[in-house]
Amino acid sequence: MISTEVNVTVYGALSDNLYSGYVNGKDIADQSAYIVTRKPVDDSFKGIVTAVAFFEDGTEKPIIAQRNEIMYEPEIREKMSVLRNQKLTKLNCLYEKSCGAVILYKDTNTDEYMVLLVKNHNGRFYSFPKGHVELHESEKQTAIREVKEETNLDVKILDGFREVSDYCPFGKIRKRVVFFLAKASSNRIKIQESEIDSYTWIPLKEAEKGCTYDNDRRIIHKVRKYLADNNM
Repeated sequence: MISTEVNVTVYGALSDNLYSGYVNGKDIADQSAYIVTRKPVDDSFKGIVTAVAFFEDGTEKPIIAQRNEIMYEPEIREKMSVLRNQKLTKLNCLYEKSCGAVILYKDTNTDEYMVLLVKNHNGRFYSFPKGHVELHESEKQTAIREVKEETNLDVKILDGFREVSDYCPFGKIRKRVVFFLAKASSNRIKIQESEIDSYTWIPLKEAEKGCTYDNDRRIIHKVRKYLADNNM
């Protein structure tokens, strides 16, 4: 159902940003739905199933957005919060966004940069610390918070580095990960055991070989270029 284009008939406004309505589309016939939006909608329009909402009573409904609006889970949840007669328990969203950081630590013995890689519970390979954006957070705030939660490191984000990784991990789901470059003053890690299985510090010059994903290798290449350009 997610990402399906539908014809929407608006039934009524529940707030400035949430409407009730009916949708018709491929494999969807005259089904009730909620419409989330940042701007007024016409009485009928073509939209996209941007999420599926699951409620405490066992029901589920498609969440529709206008075709030019990309919304992530925190924003959808905020718009749905006006509902009083239904308790939202889960959202499956078309668009997902995470932020994280490539963390550098300069080894005092070798004077070379080390890069931190972590392995999540749900992952098979090592990558960079990251996590989902929360409501009203900036990208940098998310990256700093997630690094702290997952590793207990306090880091400083370096100016002028922001790399975006877009991919589709689960069929139609469209995931965006924004990575910053950060420095840590310590290499002492305390992992968040509920999220992280293990970690490793690897020399920057070997990091491209140590990364499994092409996007991670591309980002490491950009890190090395950034450091060279800034004489670091």
